[in-house]
Amino acid sequence: MLVSTGVTIRFGKRVLFEDVNIRFGKGNCYGIIGANGAGKSTFLKVLSGEIEPSKGEVTHDKTERVSVLKQDHFAFEDYKVLDTVIMGNEELYKIMKEKEEIYAKPDFSEEDGMKAAKLEEKFAELDGWNAEADAATLLNDLGILSDLHDKYMKEIEAKDKVKVLLAQSLFGNPDILLLDEPTNDLDLKTINWLQEFLINFENTVIVVSHDRYFLNKVCTHIADVDFGKIKVYPGNYDFWYESSQLALRQAKDANKKKEEKIKELQEFIARFSANASKSKQATSRKKSLEKIELEEIKPSNRKYPYVDFKPDREPGKEILKVENITKTINGEKILDNISFTVKSDDKIAFLADNELAKTVLFQIISGEIEPDSGTITWGTTISNDYFPKDNNYLFTQDVSITDWLRQYSKDPDETYVRGFLGRMLFSGEEALKNVKVLSGGEKVRCVLSKLMLSGANFLIFDEPTNHLDMESITSVNEALIKFKGNLLFTSHDHQLTQTVANRIIDIKTDKVIDKECTYNEYLEIE
Repeated sequence: MLVSTGVTIRFGKRVLFEDVNIRFGKGNCYGIIGANGAGKSTFLKVLSGEIEPSKGEVTHDKTERVSVLKQDHFAFEDYKVLDTVIMGNEELYKIMKEKEEIYAKPDFSEEDGMKAAKLEEKFAELDGWNAEADAATLLNDLGILSDLHDKYMKEIEAKDKVKVLLAQSLFGNPDILLLDEPTNDLDLKTINWLQEFLINFENTVIVVSHDRYFLNKVCTHIADVDFGKIKVYPGNYDFWYESSQLALRQAKDANKKKEEKIKELQEFIARFSANASKSKQATSRKKSLEKIELEEIKPSNRKYPYVDFKPDREPGKEILKVENITKTINGEKILDNISFTVKSDDKIAFLADNELAKTVLFQIISGEIEPDSGTITWGTTISNDYFPKDNNYLFTQDVSITDWLRQYSKDPDETYVRGFLGRMLFSGEEALKNVKVLSGGEKVRCVLSKLMLSGANFLIFDEPTNHLDMESITSVNEALIKFKGNLLFTSHDHQLTQTVANRIIDIKTDKVIDKECTYNEYLEIE
């Protein structure tokens, strides 16, 4: 069992959280949530021992093995893929290497034999004889096939390195598993596999994630980092949301009743304190007034940007026709005769065996690149705008956020633009930051602002939730549900895809599947 006792983290005068007391029990999965900067990843590093708390301690049984999902995808470049996975159990991997060194000695001595015997005994205790087979099974389950197992990490693609490090963290049935954003950069098939793995995992899991659907599927508890505290709620993400909102409403309602009572007592005292016949009652009410204490409702760290896409005009009947689009990049055919027609009210989610296929298709439709063959035909009433997956090319100017956004605004008045940015959480001096120093999440909020100002009735989104916190994801999700125009989009956020899409287009290697249904309905068909 992992136990946090009186844990406090301070950076100078700033307190992230204080006096955190949590017992993380076996068989439970704890989802750590909170606004960006609240301290989720910091708390995970405290639990792993990577960071020492300012106060308090973290303890666990020394016989229990703690496994952490590594974040540096290039830390194991000179190791083979299979070895990198087995390194998830450091003790086992060390024994394997010691054995190899001893048996490779040309002058193998009696002392070496005795040492090897002890190592073999410990190796067997750690189930070492099955290590390579278990590691290979994990890799295969995650889509890393056997022809890559003996390659060096520096020889495989970045998307595969992510999966290898995930396999490393899961390897050997760790007693305590710490995962920071494990679904980042994973395809939907792998995310689904991970969900099932964690649901069936019998030990302790603590996970930081912005994926609401993932948290709902795997979590038995939610640890909420807010108000300078970390409070644990039983249940999944949806249960936490309902519980926290109910608690906030109850606190506000209780204060409102107290405020009404205070006002009533104050009015009575003011009216009758000078009245001899009522003086005793006035004195009694003064005592009652002194006993009433309003509950302190601290401001939450959570901030929701205002996201709302309003088309300047309604789309007509003719919207978009895509015919026989083909595109080859670096000798690889990415798109092969892709055709579809967008109808009124269509909000289409795109899936693909090749992740690049979705991005290339969206770039062609938006006019960013040309197809090798095929045509794109827009309706005369349609205006479109595009949210790129990689938005860095939009931020090369040496200008402030305000000046950057002003170039896309029909009303260039600074007061109007600053007001708009304020709703997107760029208030005060934040709106004057240079766009070249913005974080990934800040750039996303800027591009969302650009799309809102465009008034387009046809929007194309390539992974709009990347780099966003839970609150911003929720705001984008709700905005896309409300949007009155047409959408083409792709997202690894299951809940967003399920609640927004009414049609699914899946670009397979050998065919295209086009179904008018929700995402969950499509998964059942598949």
